[in-house]
Amino acid sequence: MHRLITRVSEHRGLVLLAGPAAGVTLLAAACGSAVTTGPASAGYGYSAANGTANGTGGTAAGGNPYGRAAAPAGSASLRVAMSGIGSFLTDGNGRTVYLFTKDSGTMSSCSSGCASVWPPVTTSAHIQVGSGASASLLGTTQRAGGQTQVTYNGHPLYYFVGDAQPGQTNGEHLNEFGGLWYAVSPNGMQVSA
Repeated sequence: MHRLITRVSEHRGLVLLAGPAAGVTLLAAACGSAVTTGPASAGYGYSAANGTANGTGGTAAGGNPYGRAAAPAGSASLRVAMSGIGSFLTDGNGRTVYLFTKDSGTMSSCSSGCASVWPPVTTSAHIQVGSGASASLLGTTQRAGGQTQVTYNGHPLYYFVGDAQPGQTNGEHLNEFGGLWYAVSPNGMQVSA
C-alpha cells in the first residue's frame, strides 16, 4: 500500500510539473512566438543561444530594455560609470550604452529583430552630458523609421535587453547580428575587457 501511494504521489508530481510547462507551450503556440527557458535565457528576457528576446522581458524596436513600457522619448543623458571592464558610458538611469561594429559611420545597421535585442538610444530633445562624458562627441542620426538616435564619437548608441539592472554590461563583446557589440568608453571608442 505504501508503495502504491508513493508511486501515485510521484505520478501526481510529474503531472503537476508537466501541467505548467504544457500551459506555457500552448500559450506560446497560441501567440505564435517561441519561449526560451533554461540557462540560456538567464532570467532577463534574452536568449544567448539564438540572439533573440524571449517572452519574459524582451522589447520591441526602440523600446525600454528592461521589458517595461517605453517612456516617451525626451531628453537623453549620458554619463560615465566604472566597473570591472573599466570606464564606460551609461544613460541617466545607469543603463549601459553600446556601439555596434557593423555600423558604418553614423548609419545604424541594426533594425527589426536586431533592434528588439539592441534597442537604439533615442531622443526628441536636448542631450545632457554628465561628468566624464564629452559634449563635443555627442550627436544624432536619423533612423529609417524616423526616430532620432543618439550618437557618440560618430557611433550610434544602443541598449541591450540582457542588462536587467543599471551598470550591467552583459552585452560587452557579444558577436551578434553580423558584428561585435561593445560598451562605449568616455573617449568614444569601444571598451575591450
